[in-house]
Amino acid sequence: MRRFFKVMPLAVVLVLLTSVLFGCGGGGGDAKGKIVGIEPGAGIMSATEAAIEQYGLDFQLQDSSSAAMAASLKRAIDNEEWIVVTGWTPHWKFAQWDLKYLDDPKGVYGGEEEIATIARTGLKDDMPEVYEILDKFYWAPADMEAVMLDIQGGMTPDEAAEKWIENNQDKVNAWLPEQEAAEKGKVTLGYVEWDSEIASTHLVKNVLEKAGYQVEPVAVDAGVMWTGIANGDFDAIVSAWLPLTHGDYYAKVKDNVDNLGPNLEGAKIGLVVPTYVTIDSIEELNDVKDKFQ
Repeated sequence: MRRFFKVMPLAVVLVLLTSVLFGCGGGGGDAKGKIVGIEPGAGIMSATEAAIEQYGLDFQLQDSSSAAMAASLKRAIDNEEWIVVTGWTPHWKFAQWDLKYLDDPKGVYGGEEEIATIARTGLKDDMPEVYEILDKFYWAPADMEAVMLDIQGGMTPDEAAEKWIENNQDKVNAWLPEQEAAEKGKVTLGYVEWDSEIASTHLVKNVLEKAGYQVEPVAVDAGVMWTGIANGDFDAIVSAWLPLTHGDYYAKVKDNVDNLGPNLEGAKIGLVVPTYVTIDSIEELNDVKDKFQ
């Protein structure tokens, strides 16, 4: 075998080795379809792994990022190619393109979700004004999508938040206390770098800054966010997707945090395709897996 490889051109050797290690191409009978995901460890990724198992999908879940997923979606739509991605609403992509959720008859992704505000234990006593603002903070999916669209259009998160605040003074004034606290301090907000949570966290940041606080938003992955709020490293998070997406994280720390309830209702997660894709259910994916390469 050593002599055989020695006299063969290097390119041929590489082809042979690739065939041995990864299987030959051509027929594509063993090829899997591809689902474009986001960051590893995100709740929607765990749910998608469960969906692959429960529906017996011959698909591979591709780790990515929120931005890379959106870029892949844009590229596919520009070329009218079939693509399936992990998706959630609110998200600016639903305003940008014609998209649909694939039906989930097994209920793997659950029903509607809420995005909750979680505070560290003791915040209510230490910073009652901050706690009050956070407790009152509540907006609609259309509000969040407006901020996300402005960010996607080129504004910074702070610029988009300021624009929304200027256009929604009545809502913001309802969140602020009637009598301001005498002493101000620093507030640390943890969040995951989803487009939705970038929008909500920077909105709350700007509202708290208008109330006189110094606010530091800290972007981390989901596991660190939940550990941080439980340990008191963060004062609050406004990006807790419950009961499913972050349900496992919340179950581990719920006795060590203060759940202030939903700040947004009507959220959803699942598998998303462009509307020109001619299937409507997750159950149909295997029948057309070759189109999702």
